[in-house]
Amino acid sequence: MTQQDTHIQQTRASLQQALSWYTSVRRHWNYPPNLQLQAAVKQDLQSLKASLEKIENDVIKIATFGLVSRGKSAVINALMGQNILESGPIHGVTKWPQSVRWTPSSGKIKVEFIDTPGLDEIEGQEREIMSRSIADEADLILFIISEDITRTEYEALLELKKAFKPIILVFNKIDLYPDKDINTIYEQLQKIGQGSNTEQKFSISPEDIVRVSASPQPIPVLVKYPDGKTVQQWETPPSQVDELKSKIFTILNREGKSLLCLNALQKAKKAEENIAKKTIKNRQEEAEAIIWKHVKYKSVAVAVNPIGFLDIIGGSVTDLMLIRSLARLYGLPITNHEAGKLWRKILVSSGSLLLGEIATGVILGLGKTALAVSTFLENPAILTTYGSTAILQGGLAAYGTYIIGKAAQEYLEKGCSWGDLGPSMVIKNIMNQVDPNTIIYRLQIDE
Repeated sequence: MTQQDTHIQQTRASLQQALSWYTSVRRHWNYPPNLQLQAAVKQDLQSLKASLEKIENDVIKIATFGLVSRGKSAVINALMGQNILESGPIHGVTKWPQSVRWTPSSGKIKVEFIDTPGLDEIEGQEREIMSRSIADEADLILFIISEDITRTEYEALLELKKAFKPIILVFNKIDLYPDKDINTIYEQLQKIGQGSNTEQKFSISPEDIVRVSASPQPIPVLVKYPDGKTVQQWETPPSQVDELKSKIFTILNREGKSLLCLNALQKAKKAEENIAKKTIKNRQEEAEAIIWKHVKYKSVAVAVNPIGFLDIIGGSVTDLMLIRSLARLYGLPITNHEAGKLWRKILVSSGSLLLGEIATGVILGLGKTALAVSTFLENPAILTTYGSTAILQGGLAAYGTYIIGKAAQEYLEKGCSWGDLGPSMVIKNIMNQVDPNTIIYRLQIDE
């Protein structure tokens, strides 16, 4: 079994587990179904199903982006070897996104090209929505440029980078700009980035820059006839896209399935985060009641317990029960082990606040234990001191549990990212396993 097959298996298992869990009627345990919540997450559940279907269909989606008249449609036509998409010298021939299927001669790869309108042809907000939507669907992006790279193109590249998709920078029309070699293009990108006011920079490896001539301009050719007559005619040279085609084939054969997996998992992760966010918002009132119930339990238990070390143990158990109770309310998959990991993560992220509460609890608990050992009958004043210590320790414990509860809500909003089959974990595994020579590996280096 190849590494790509392993990635497919892991991704399929992750998506099937997510669908099985989120469509289960027992997801919310004994809490009654909420019709409003079910309606709110319907689209996200459909997105999860679409992610699994993407893996099963095994079609690589390649989207082209670029400014108007850069030759996006012409590049696709040249790769396919036939003029399917309308293209020409008139600005804005492509008015809306178009998709065409392509099965290369090998027959082993199925590709769907997505052609887009020029980024400078559509108004700002509409352009942003279209770009984000298509970029989310794409497994690989071809960004078409020619002439000098403009500021608008650089900003568009920055936006596309947020989609966390591999990008091949395609310099078209090399028949008109033969001096634009890969180093020149790379250096120009670096120069624009240095002059940019934004903190984010777009970076790309020179090996992911390809030069093509998708639709070369006609050139004059002298034709000499047998009678000695010479006539000038115009001939159109063949397109030059072999390097790009070879680049795409190499990527798809070596890591195409892994790209499919990453895209499907990213969509699933986003869908699960949306489900968690909507669920937490919908169940807010019930969650507050659960948090305050555990706050009361912990404060009373800590206050009345005379043995210090039991305060820490009992308090920790209460916090873990709180996390599990919130997860059950929200219908999010989390085991006792994962609840424990989340509790430790919250302690670390909250820094001195919760650690200070534990340390203070230990000190007060030891003092309380010492007072309990003393006989109240021998010194009645000890009872007052004991009570004050118990109330203070109970209050600190209650505050710590409330902080744990609110922090747990924020962490649980990230959805089903816990466990070995969570989308976040599978994405991490794939990124850690890919070969350093792949475009996927370069993608995480750029991050």
